Amino acid sequence: MGERDPVRRPGADEPTMQALKSAQTRARLIDATIRVLVRSGYSRTTTPQVAIEAGLSRGAMLHHFDNGVSLIKATIMHLHERRLRAFRRAAERSALDHGAMVRTYWKQIQKPAFIAFHELAVAARTSPDLAAVLMPLQVEFRERFNQLAVQLYPEWQASPEKFALAMAISQATMEGMAINLLTGAMDAGLVEPVLEALETQLHALRPQDQAA
Repeated sequence: MGERDPVRRPGADEPTMQALKSAQTRARLIDATIRVLVRSGYSRTTTPQVAIEAGLSRGAMLHHFDNGVSLIKATIMHLHERRLRAFRRAAERSALDHGAMVRTYWKQIQKPAFIAFHELAVAARTSPDLAAVLMPLQVEFRERFNQLAVQLYPEWQASPEKFALAMAISQATMEGMAINLLTGAMDAGLVEPVLEALETQLHALRPQDQAA
C-alpha cells in the first residue's frame, strides 16, 4: 500500500508565502537605498526618501527595518555579497587567466553598487555611528574575500605573502581607479594602460611554476 498523501492544513503555506513576500520587500528597500545613495549621497539618504523611492509608506518600511541604522547595515551586507559574487564570477570565468579576471572585475566595479559602497565608506570617516556598522562588516568581508580567493586560486597557497600582496594591489588599483574616474581625477584614456600594468604585476607575483 502506498503512503497516504500528507494532510494539508488550512493556511499551511501562509508562513512560507509571507516570508517570501517579506524578503522581496526587504530587497526592494535595499535596492531603493542603493539608488538614493548613488543619486543623493549618504548625507541626504533618509528613511523617508528610501520609502518614497521604494514606493512604500514609511510605516511599511519600519515593519521590515526598525530604523535607518538597520537598513544601512542590511545594505552594506547586501553590497558585500554582491562584491563576493562578482569576484567569484570573474575568477570562475577566467580560470587561470589573471588578465581576464582583472578585466571582468573591472567591469563589475563600474556598476552603481560600487558607487553606493564608496559613498558609505567615505561617510564613515566622519560618522561614528556609520563607522561602528561598517568597520566590523569590512573586516568580515576581507576575511571572506581572502578565503574565497584562496579557493579559486589554489596555486597561490604556497606563497601567502605574495598572494596577499597581489590581492591588495588588485583591489587598491582597480577600486582606486574607479573612484578617480568618478571624481575626475584621472583621464579615462589611462584605464587601459593601468589595467595592462596591473596584469603584468600579477603575472610577476605568481608562483614561478604557475607563471610560465
